[in-house]
Amino acid sequence: MTAFLRQLARDQKGATAVEYGLILALVFLAMLGAVQAFGRNAIAIWDGTSTKIVEASENNG
Repeated sequence: MTAFLRQLARDQKGATAVEYGLILALVFLAMLGAVQAFGRNAIAIWDGTSTKIVEASENNG
């Protein structure tokens, strides 16, 4: 049993998988933040465009 625990303590394969998992999580969080920022900007642009169209149609009507 102690030989198995020593071998398990020396094994580095699991540590590499955990590191890749952490990197993937950080990339995902960065992408999520970028998409949210882009979404907010896109909504603001379309809201401004909609407001201008409504104002123009009211002034010409």
